[in-house]
Amino acid sequence: MRPSDEMKIIAGNANAPLAEAIARRIGVHQGGQFGPTSARVERFNDSEVWVEIHDNVRGEDVFIVQPTSKPANDNLMELLIITDALRRSSAKRITAVMPYFGYARQDRRTSARTPISSKLVANMIEAAGIDRVLTLDLHAGQIQGFFDIPVDNLYAAPLFALDIKHRLKPEAGITVVSPDVGGVVRARDLAKRIDAGLAIVDKNRPRAGVIDEMVLIGNVEGKACIIVDDICDTAGTLCKAAKLLKDEGAAEVHAYISHGVLSGPAVERISSSVMSSLVITDSIAPTEAVRAAPNIRVVSVAPLFAQAIVNVSKDTSVSSLFSEHSLAPLYEAHYGTA
Repeated sequence: MRPSDEMKIIAGNANAPLAEAIARRIGVHQGGQFGPTSARVERFNDSEVWVEIHDNVRGEDVFIVQPTSKPANDNLMELLIITDALRRSSAKRITAVMPYFGYARQDRRTSARTPISSKLVANMIEAAGIDRVLTLDLHAGQIQGFFDIPVDNLYAAPLFALDIKHRLKPEAGITVVSPDVGGVVRARDLAKRIDAGLAIVDKNRPRAGVIDEMVLIGNVEGKACIIVDDICDTAGTLCKAAKLLKDEGAAEVHAYISHGVLSGPAVERISSSVMSSLVITDSIAPTEAVRAAPNIRVVSVAPLFAQAIVNVSKDTSVSSLFSEHSLAPLYEAHYGTA
């Protein structure tokens, strides 16, 4: 994998390890070593963000790796201010690499006098001078239409499919489970990739964060069940769905989640749940508690984003990364033969 001669990668504070892994994999060479471009991203005592780019970026193709995860507002402002510093330094093109796009769950008005915050964030990103956005598993695909700049939405499903084929080989078969009706398209896509059955957990949610009841649609008896979703926040829904599947006769329950927000009691709930494993990506930097949890495993999206960045820089296809066949060589190089 060879980078463009005019490529720079800037790491924000939200997920510096991922930015460093991407830069190393691409082979971006800065200051005598492989890694992101040297920059200072600091805060004054009152939490104002201050940025200084140490390397020349005039005429360069610059990629800012900065998910807007917790603290979402701080990380978003950091992204915008880094962008302003680059724009005023005459960078040729600025791409925001946002493995996790915060505010994506606020993609529509759910009641009177409520905002569409993801549209507001899109406006702010464009106003700051960002030319392109590269992200992973947007909560709602229509968010791409909130932008008037190109948005490349990558998918974790090919990586998950490779991981499942490598690690799960139950004789009774596999059933992919959507934890709600809204996630059926995502679950069906993964089921097709691994030639598995499909089931749905239908839940009645009277208000946000509260689930009245859950009903299983489909047969999971004796099956290895895989719950797939884009975001896991407090893990309440996920753990209840896993228990329902076990009660309905599932042999084992696993979960594959693109973005492990895992706030509040999430890690404790997952550790004490009936799930054999929860697999998340490092789109959000995992905490020490997440890394220490016995049944949580992290797979890196660094190979996926590294190749996507190279393709964007060279103006070649990004959609080629939507299949596990294309990702297999990247996966094998990073994790070993699948």
